[in-house]
Amino acid sequence: MLATIRHRGPDDEGAYFDDHVALGMRRLSIIDVAGGHQPIANEDETCWVVLNGEIFNYRELRAQLLERGHQFRTHTDTEVIVHAYEEWGEACPEQLNGQFAFAIWDKPRQRLFLARDRVGIKPLYYTEAAGNLIFGSELRVFLTHPAVPRELDLAAVDAYLTYEHVPAPLSIIRGVAKLPPGCTLTYDGPTGARVNRYWDVDLSLSETGEAKSEGEWTEMLADTFRRSVRMELVSDVPLGVFLSGGLDSSAIAALMMQEAGGSVQSFSIAFEDASFDESPFARQVASHLGTLHRQEVLSQQMMWDLVPQLADILDEPLGDSSVIPSYLLSRFARRHVTVALGGDGGDELFAGYSTLQAHRLTGYYNRVPGLLRHLLIGPLVNALPVSHNNLSFDFKAKRFVQGADEPVHIRHHQWLGSFTQAEKAALYRPEVAAALKGQDALDMAAAYYRGSRATSELNRVLHMDMKLYLESDILMKVDRASMANSLEARVPFLNLEMLELANQVPIELKLKGFTRKYLLRRIMKGVLPENIINRPKKGFNIPVAKWFRHELKGLLLDTLSRDRVQRQGLFRYEAVEVLLSQHFSGKRDNRKQLWTLLVLQLWYDRWITPQAAKWGTPSNNDY
Repeated sequence: MLATIRHRGPDDEGAYFDDHVALGMRRLSIIDVAGGHQPIANEDETCWVVLNGEIFNYRELRAQLLERGHQFRTHTDTEVIVHAYEEWGEACPEQLNGQFAFAIWDKPRQRLFLARDRVGIKPLYYTEAAGNLIFGSELRVFLTHPAVPRELDLAAVDAYLTYEHVPAPLSIIRGVAKLPPGCTLTYDGPTGARVNRYWDVDLSLSETGEAKSEGEWTEMLADTFRRSVRMELVSDVPLGVFLSGGLDSSAIAALMMQEAGGSVQSFSIAFEDASFDESPFARQVASHLGTLHRQEVLSQQMMWDLVPQLADILDEPLGDSSVIPSYLLSRFARRHVTVALGGDGGDELFAGYSTLQAHRLTGYYNRVPGLLRHLLIGPLVNALPVSHNNLSFDFKAKRFVQGADEPVHIRHHQWLGSFTQAEKAALYRPEVAAALKGQDALDMAAAYYRGSRATSELNRVLHMDMKLYLESDILMKVDRASMANSLEARVPFLNLEMLELANQVPIELKLKGFTRKYLLRRIMKGVLPENIINRPKKGFNIPVAKWFRHELKGLLLDTLSRDRVQRQGLFRYEAVEVLLSQHFSGKRDNRKQLWTLLVLQLWYDRWITPQAAKWGTPSNNDY
């Protein structure tokens, strides 16, 4: 199991065994490089801990625990956790500000205790098999474990086709679950695994909290943002920043320059396709701030060569094509640093996605008489010529019209995701459709939308995004792309202090009219150039639609061939053939559907052999 995740920790390996437990870890040495060998025990070696991640308030906690009589052998953040467990028991994660997944073996109680950070920055999978609890940082440790059958979970496949990712607690392998963010798991054998929640997203405070002026919010957030970046600079090895030239990464770079007290290394990549390239903005920000900037030009060939390798990087399917530039950027940065800060999370905290504008626009659009919308506007939009440029008008307009009449949670994921319910129904083989009868992957989105404590529509949408898109797409992509290169990525926007304060900011100061990230833009005034503050979001995309018609056409046809699709046994090849034909002819832009299927097939061929391939009835997980 340790050998399968060596890329996550090439610097060190450690294990602890007794009659009831085996704990193992691979370490990427960042804090207390010499003394932080894991597993780490408490004073009398009755409790042992392994950690993936970082605890950013470990120094404050260490001082507090020393005052309470605890004795430390090292200066690493990992040791703080085992003493925090001694002091606060299973409530110890509430004391931690960090990105983490950890396991504690409590020998006197014969109890295993697992915990995951509040928003899911670090992954944690588990399963009960052969009378044991098995856990790990990536799914590949289960795919190579003899006690875990390689059975596909059809509910997870259905969710993947809907969302382009597999949301927690599901995993693509039946019986293996993700521990949801903000949760702990206790296992002592006889009673099985018990999952408890210690933190959850609560945007209702933005609607019911103490009224503050725009100026007060600006000042509070600016101070908290600066402090969050400062905390995440803790490291005994070189660190840098991913710099795209967008508002979020530029804001992180600016505060790093203010807090680091010296030079900051920034990293960006350039694309040959001008409609996808942001490198001039990254260079402008680097020059403005004075960072030590490094840029790598990604050739089309570099990216094409990486596509067949996706299943080695992604041990669970992820239909987000930006994992390719994310991986290559991480590989480039790792030549110079071991830790890199990035701007992920800013969109979810401050309403940065165009879908938020689209929801607001829908309110106006739906006031147009239905006959006019359905008989004139819809057909006109759908007749627009197909463009394969980045976030082209026709692509966005067709998606908008397609979802505008649907309930909020459905239209949101039709805009963001891949396959609609109708498209999936046409895709599945009859026996798969029968097994999924009564299942609707969008029930998960509905549960998060309706279960939000907030009352406003846009706050509920942000709640959905944090529970689904942020954790299972954005953060999974960042983790796999960076850790595949033995690089630790940090996300200061999701530092606990920033997270909890931003969730109290009124939605009107996040999306003011149709201006996204209004308050964040105000915070950055005078710090970043005006054109950087006000430029529209571009996203970290690649020209998949073009590639599928030209350079990657052969790979696509080979991977989604009749033989391979039929051997997999999930989909009607005739439906796949229609998607291919429509895209090649330019009749329809099927980039999302085809990329989602391509990644799934590549993953299947890498990890599930035809002889071992099975699928069972969908799991019944509570969301």
